[in-house]
Amino acid sequence: MNQSLIQQITDTYPTPVYVFDMSVLRQRMTFLREKLGANISLCYAVKANTFILKQLEPFADRFEVCSPGELHICRRQKLSKEKLVISGVYKSPELMEMLIRERWPVCAYTVESVQQFELLKTLAARYDVRIPLLFRLTGNNQFGTDGSEILKMICESAGNHHIDMRGIQYFSGTQKRSLRRLEKELEQTMDFIQTVKAQCGIDLPELEFGPGLPVAYFNGDDLDEDAFLRDFSRLLERIAGRVKLTLELGRSIAAACGSYLTRVVDTKTNGGQNYAIVDGGIHQLVYYGQSMAMKQPLIECFPKREKGTKEHWNLCGSLCTINDLLVKQLPVMGLQKGDVILFKNTGAYAMTEGIALFLSRDLPAILLYQEDGTLTCVREALGTYPLNTPCL
Repeated sequence: MNQSLIQQITDTYPTPVYVFDMSVLRQRMTFLREKLGANISLCYAVKANTFILKQLEPFADRFEVCSPGELHICRRQKLSKEKLVISGVYKSPELMEMLIRERWPVCAYTVESVQQFELLKTLAARYDVRIPLLFRLTGNNQFGTDGSEILKMICESAGNHHIDMRGIQYFSGTQKRSLRRLEKELEQTMDFIQTVKAQCGIDLPELEFGPGLPVAYFNGDDLDEDAFLRDFSRLLERIAGRVKLTLELGRSIAAACGSYLTRVVDTKTNGGQNYAIVDGGIHQLVYYGQSMAMKQPLIECFPKREKGTKEHWNLCGSLCTINDLLVKQLPVMGLQKGDVILFKNTGAYAMTEGIALFLSRDLPAILLYQEDGTLTCVREALGTYPLNTPCL
């Protein structure tokens, strides 16, 4: 963002505020498709950022939905039902019954457990509808199911005309930089698909794989994304043609398009340390995986000053807790009250992961910056105090 755009935003909207650049989002999708190959489908995890769904719909092949709230958001945005993957470690029986009873033409339902499988199978039989399933293979955590259990479910349900066994889903984490680990996970998952065929006589034509591609959040991150994706695409070529491959890339898609703007509202020097208080804080900015203040995130300060003394500042938020420390010892030229601090790569999770209700601070407005230069406010600043007010 340039100085004039920052000025336009801060003249019109109070800080803190999130801004999502739609041209960056579209360029990102084009870049990923070019690097990963034309035969790879892309799935977007709705939880990463719910405010860019409609803009993403022409570019994303699937949307991963993990809660009733996310499903309601997709409905309000009128996303194509055929693109929805109904996922989540807990699936409300009432919601599943509604979807199956109304014959929603969803892309797939994921199976996270034996109990979920029995629920979906029972509902499909009750309403005499055939439903598509992806069985989630566990990464040895609370998500998904052991391979032995999946084999049993598939083998025992062979021939059930209410069940369309589409394939396997496998996610094992985020911010993964090890190509060797990704290679091992792909090989193990493909081996499991072959085991299903050998033991159950069933071909599973799809694999939805969550590689957890890394995002550079801090100064000094040495990620060469071009080289990383080039090597990763070579891994994907090995299984091209064997299954329909979909990659779930929520964070990797959304992060780069977002900026978080917060304003310096006070400055002080305590015990020889410079402190700048901003009107945002950790309740709105925790996307660094709880690494706030331990490293220096990618930041710009406005206005930019070329003259003056560069000093080190501790950036603190507006919450009355010693934990509200955003950045330690940030070198800034001539920092003053009223300056705007821009945090980059906040397009994923920042606006949904924060402890937003803490101290009843307002939620920031959210803006979309369109390619024609216009700003669209998709959510005004929202007071949280009604949610924290007891009803007597």
